[in-house]
Amino acid sequence: MTDRNLPSLGLALLPVVLTLGLLALQLFYFGDFTPHIPLVIGLAITGLLGVLRGQKWTDIREGVFHVIHVSLPSLSVLIVVGMIIGVWIASGTVPTLIYYGLTLLNPSIFLAAAMILCAVVSLSLGTSWGTVGTIGVALMGIGAGFGIPMYWTAGAIVSGAFFGDKISPLSDTTNLAPAVTGVNIFDHIQNMLPTTVPAMLIALGVYIVAGYGLIEPADTSLQAITQITARLEQDFALGLIPLTPALLVIGLALFRQPPLPSLFAGVLLGGVIAIFQQGVGLHDVFTFAQSGYSIDTGIADIDALLNKGGIQSMMWTISLMLIALGFGGALERTGCLESIILSIVNKVKSFAAVQSSAIFTAFATNVVAGDPYISIALPGRMYAPLYRGMGYSTLNLSRAVEEGGTLMSPLIPWNAGGAFVITALGLGIMDGNLENLLYIPLAFACWTAPVIGVFYAVTGLFSPAASDKDRANWANDNEDIMDLTDHDHLGDPGPAKEATPI
Repeated sequence: MTDRNLPSLGLALLPVVLTLGLLALQLFYFGDFTPHIPLVIGLAITGLLGVLRGQKWTDIREGVFHVIHVSLPSLSVLIVVGMIIGVWIASGTVPTLIYYGLTLLNPSIFLAAAMILCAVVSLSLGTSWGTVGTIGVALMGIGAGFGIPMYWTAGAIVSGAFFGDKISPLSDTTNLAPAVTGVNIFDHIQNMLPTTVPAMLIALGVYIVAGYGLIEPADTSLQAITQITARLEQDFALGLIPLTPALLVIGLALFRQPPLPSLFAGVLLGGVIAIFQQGVGLHDVFTFAQSGYSIDTGIADIDALLNKGGIQSMMWTISLMLIALGFGGALERTGCLESIILSIVNKVKSFAAVQSSAIFTAFATNVVAGDPYISIALPGRMYAPLYRGMGYSTLNLSRAVEEGGTLMSPLIPWNAGGAFVITALGLGIMDGNLENLLYIPLAFACWTAPVIGVFYAVTGLFSPAASDKDRANWANDNEDIMDLTDHDHLGDPGPAKEATPI
């Protein structure tokens, strides 16, 4: 499968194990949720390993910068989302959403409604990050007004937002997975529905039960809701006009416009409304976009809802992403990740093991490299010849890397996805509010989908074999096919089995 001079499995695991040990020391022993320095040291260890094995530092550096370059569009989204949060609060967009959410929504169905709303918006925008940083921020405010723990609200938001990122044809990861596995994007989306739909239904049921079981009318502070809504009416001009930036972004997405310009258009319109509707100055708008919105109402709960956003609020996350991406690029360029994945590929004994290993490998790459793109692209490239050699459609693989890559990214705090969620939703993990990490198990739709995928792999359900058309395409495209002559246990499954429609 490769002609590269790869390190042995033991050497490949060395920088990974040492870095995970440093992360554990920093996070759990010192109680300091700043994984930056352990990852920097991990990058240095990986680079040193490569140099000692004869690689040039310039080559390793090129690998580091290549991965960072590939992820620059995501970093750009972070910057624009920071601007959106600050400007949309000043324009009254977020306050209006919070106001009507508190006055119109029933607290008992709030979690379920939040998940559905985020799913619809994310499906339209094609970006989970854009959804979390816009609608998600408003929903966090509504949840706080209802007295719902932040981690419950965050879990529902993440479940819905990353649902859209998984199956929207506008999403970059939804396009990346079929590209690296050689399948059609719409076939890929259809093949993900057997895991995505049940996972969303499970999450919806849990949020409904939790809403009625955890949020009793007597527990909801009507006085706090009244206080928040009254203050929002006092400080902002609410109504339809402040909602137009959000409507513009959604409209542009529906017309298939690129996410980044669409989000920035929302920033510009929000700035105009802040000036002419809310009466703030142009320099104030610049300040809110750069440093976040700031207000002192004298009411701590309201100040906590509104004092956030700005480009600077994203700098902690951006610096973490740059370091984590660099570490992942070094691991990839030195061959460490490829060596680890090949060792897994060579040891699997059945299709169920191969499919489960593909999901786990994408997840483990997410944990180690901190980048959802690497977690999709690298396992996708490495496992594809094995699936073809076994006679299985690589649609199975594209679904596996999406489930272990896209969906698990927001559940790993030092991953690009997890770091963004923590920052954008204001979970305050860096300030010691570690209880808010409970959003991870409460994002049910994200982790139940891979579990369902493993179940299908074991039972053979929704695991299509390669069709004659697939085999013809492999031949025409000169795709790499692993020779399994000496691996009878991984033999061809026979005629193509169509996935059962749902």
